Amino acid sequence: MTGPTRPPTPPATTPGSARPVAGVLLTPGAGASRDHRSLVAVEEALASLPEPVPVRRVDFPYRLAGRRMPDRPPVAVAHVREQAEDLAAELGTTTDRLVLGGRSYGGRMCSMAVAEELPAAGLVLISYPLHPPGKPDRLRVEHLPDVRVPTLVVQGRTDPFATPAELTEHLAALPGPVTRVELPGAHDLKGQDAAVCDALVAWLGGLGAPGAG
Repeated sequence: MTGPTRPPTPPATTPGSARPVAGVLLTPGAGASRDHRSLVAVEEALASLPEPVPVRRVDFPYRLAGRRMPDRPPVAVAHVREQAEDLAAELGTTTDRLVLGGRSYGGRMCSMAVAEELPAAGLVLISYPLHPPGKPDRLRVEHLPDVRVPTLVVQGRTDPFATPAELTEHLAALPGPVTRVELPGAHDLKGQDAAVCDALVAWLGGLGAPGAG
């Protein structure tokens, strides 16, 4: 696991709050649901901490409606905002104490929500799709300079959606602190769920999540 590429900054807090991260919102890739094995594994890992971190796994509107075509970003980003605000209210806090993120499309939609000024304690991008496979000219990076929160990026070394060199180049646009973790494998990170969970728990520990680190 590689360390932060920039000096860490203090996590978002609420006056009088006991812990910076109150909960985690997770979203799936375009071809999966909230029950994707990686998301379930993360929820189980965070639930097993000495002080469990609440997790909400959510589907996007297109899947809830039984459609296969992913929602356009305005719809998906609005859904992320709605779910984050609902989770924060359920936990009796504000969205700046939530970590948002997910796999592939889901992580990208969360990053766009944060870029559009949805307050968050941090962002988790698992298998981030910088571009479609075989189409490196079709980049999805315009919003990255507006992502100002601590960000964890977990990526397979042979992921056709983003090579290590491409990530190095384009993640440099993020003004917030970035932690990168490279794992064996491609976009699906098959067999790497435990490593993904370890990376997330360690990173949350740096944000001050209870029991993590």
